[in-house]
Amino acid sequence: MRVPDPEAVAERLPAGAGIVYRPFETPDAIECGLRLAAIARARGLLLLAGADPALAEAIGAHGVHLPQRLAQSAPEIRLAHPAWRITAAAHDAAAVGAARRGGVEAVVVSPVFPSNSPSAGKPLGAAGLAAIAADAALPVYALGGVNAKTADALVGAGVYGLAGIEGFGA
Repeated sequence: MRVPDPEAVAERLPAGAGIVYRPFETPDAIECGLRLAAIARARGLLLLAGADPALAEAIGAHGVHLPQRLAQSAPEIRLAHPAWRITAAAHDAAAVGAARRGGVEAVVVSPVFPSNSPSAGKPLGAAGLAAIAADAALPVYALGGVNAKTADALVGAGVYGLAGIEGFGA
């Protein structure tokens, strides 16, 4: 997990916010996921399991968030779980288009700004993100270096919302 205490983070989120639960082979993934699901229900949060439909089923998540490399599996997941929310990561305009054609409901585009994530590529910048969002035809969330200092640069970029990881670890 990228934050030391995901349950404490979930307890601080406002109603309507979403959580992507990616346990990264944590031995108590289901138990933690069930606790997160209970918090999500009580607080009106959306809970998605990262890249793992079986985990989503086991914890009663609202759906899944797919990494860009698995976005093409969205149609099969949709057939098996028509009520689920399905989102995907995207790192460029082509990936956003592929995710849209695959039937995802939203994309998380990253990295927007320099990020400490080990998988972060070259930052898109606010203008690059705005260009992607303008052609996306589905909700775009900004991720990667998004924090209290950089968020203002995204005003007018056409994003539906902001996503973060590091800012929640404290």
